[in-house]
Amino acid sequence: MDQGANEMRVVVTGGCGFIGSHLVEELAKECEVIVVDNLSTGRLENLDSNTRNVRFVRGSITDLNLLKDVFRDVECVFHQAAISSVQRSIEDPIRTNDVNILGTLNVLLAARDCGVRKVVYASSSSVYGDSPELPKKEDMKPNPKTPYAISKLVGEYYCKVFSEIYGLKTVCLRYFNVYGPRQDPASEYAAVIPKFIARVIDSKPPVIYGDGDQTRDFVFVKDVVKANLLAMEKNVEGIFNIASGKSISINELAGMIIKILGKKLRPVYVNPRPGDIEHSLADISLAMEKLGFEPEYGLEEGLKETISWYIGLRKSRHRIFK
Repeated sequence: MDQGANEMRVVVTGGCGFIGSHLVEELAKECEVIVVDNLSTGRLENLDSNTRNVRFVRGSITDLNLLKDVFRDVECVFHQAAISSVQRSIEDPIRTNDVNILGTLNVLLAARDCGVRKVVYASSSSVYGDSPELPKKEDMKPNPKTPYAISKLVGEYYCKVFSEIYGLKTVCLRYFNVYGPRQDPASEYAAVIPKFIARVIDSKPPVIYGDGDQTRDFVFVKDVVKANLLAMEKNVEGIFNIASGKSISINELAGMIIKILGKKLRPVYVNPRPGDIEHSLADISLAMEKLGFEPEYGLEEGLKETISWYIGLRKSRHRIFK
């Protein structure tokens, strides 16, 4: 689609990343999209070079002046950019604070000053911590256990304050365990699904931290994209869980991936990692009621699509499978 004067202009921070690039791809069907990314973890090749109405700006959300320049005449900002690794936040809490807290404050300030209508903020289920109460509901008392979780919670508070004081509409989406194509399995901070897939494709056993009985609520990236679009379109504000509303153990997950790929492997178990929670399950009834959110992908369906993408990537000898 060519850029046109009547197209809505939106910004996606972190738009070259895993979730952000999927969001850009969908938004570009109807909107003029500006991507802000410093490429610290995102990849420019995640953006479709054939899409004419996507403009890439290389820069950081820690640069307030850059954001104020980019946000002019923008209707909505999807704030995806962050240091998104729990382990990395434990190793480098100062950098996590600078990017995730100061960066989010910059996004909100620039949005306010440029007259942006709404900011959709990517938050995290990590704000709930290790509370044994399940499923997790938005009105539960937060209990962050890592610098990453603290940074995401502070971002939520800033969104609320900017909404109440300055009238900037904000929606905070608490992502649970998002998976899908374009997740990098090579990073030491990679999520469990891409790591499992990459190893099993190579006929290597998946490595499980702890006993594997811990449970997670996995949500496919295309469902997360849909939640973001609904958050932009609906006249609502507040905090919403974005997940499947179903949980599975890591042992069961490993077995499912092994089965889909037709391998005969048994997982290898190693010591648990600090900061990891035992169980996670979302109550998504508020998102269903207020946003009209309804997950479309079951785990097996989403895994098959994800695995197909990784197999295609491997065949192309992409660098992440070195």
